[in-house]
Amino acid sequence: MKKLFFCAALLGCTMLLQAQSANDEGTYEVYGKTNVNDSPGHFTGAYANTMIKKDGQWKIAKSILSPLEHVDPKVAANIKMYTEVWLEIVNAGRFELFNEKHFTPDVIMHAEPENIVGIEGMAGYYKALVSAFSDIEFSINNIFGEGDQLMKHWTFKGKHTGDFFGIPASGNNIAISGSTIARMSADGRIAEERDFMDNMALLTQLGVLSAPGNVAVIDGLYRAFAKGDVPAVLAVMDAGIVWNEAEGFPYADRNPYIGPDAVLNGVFARIGAEWEYFNLTDIQLHDMSGNQVLATLRYQAKHKTTGKTIDAQTAHLWTLKDGKITAFQQLTDTKQAVEATK
Repeated sequence: MKKLFFCAALLGCTMLLQAQSANDEGTYEVYGKTNVNDSPGHFTGAYANTMIKKDGQWKIAKSILSPLEHVDPKVAANIKMYTEVWLEIVNAGRFELFNEKHFTPDVIMHAEPENIVGIEGMAGYYKALVSAFSDIEFSINNIFGEGDQLMKHWTFKGKHTGDFFGIPASGNNIAISGSTIARMSADGRIAEERDFMDNMALLTQLGVLSAPGNVAVIDGLYRAFAKGDVPAVLAVMDAGIVWNEAEGFPYADRNPYIGPDAVLNGVFARIGAEWEYFNLTDIQLHDMSGNQVLATLRYQAKHKTTGKTIDAQTAHLWTLKDGKITAFQQLTDTKQAVEATK
């Protein structure tokens, strides 16, 4: 076993262990837990270990194994061909590699609602997938095999700039990881694949499903508004927020308000100057698709000059991206507000 150490300061250290034998055995400690490896290995490889110093001793905090070459030449050849083919297809768009040299004619990819069978079917699927994204970065983080089976852990990154199986381009950047179990034929061709990934995470990044924290962001905004904490309200707005008051509302005259400062000066400051109080009550939040949150509420307010009050049914539609509000649309009883100012 060769050891190569690279240390930075006294807080951490990265250690690369390159195995010289296929049968490394022993014990090691990860975050204070002792792990026993008493099984012979089947390949040589490299471990990239992140070290921490605790109680005066260096201990492994994280260990990542990168196989170098399988001891079985057939498995090693399968890994090499499989890795090269998929990296070229996804990253370089080399769909001509979908051929009988690399895939069996009856290759099957397990999918929902139905499996994809045959080379042409797989080629069509991946053409549709790759064409939906730009700036693609596909990487195989780890791959290992035994017999005719291969297992890979992969990461796919890209920008959603085209139709993705009926989902229109969102312009969103996505980054997803998953695993694939593959079966190779006796003559070393790809015969079967089954992917495992978080589809909910993908749909959320594409904007089809709302991010789980959206409602919390809007709830925090209303709470801050109730306390008069305007900086906290502005802090959750995107720099390019597009804000629209309901048509006919007293402050719709400057629609659309672009940016937090425009909202502050064109809406909040005018409300503060012209109304004795302007309360938002009976707020109920509804999580919507497309990263939108619908708030139903009432405006209860009293105008400073006229002394007239309003009690208006209202709705706010918020659009968010990456935890920031990008758009706002007000819907309310504009007649009450207008009459209160006269």
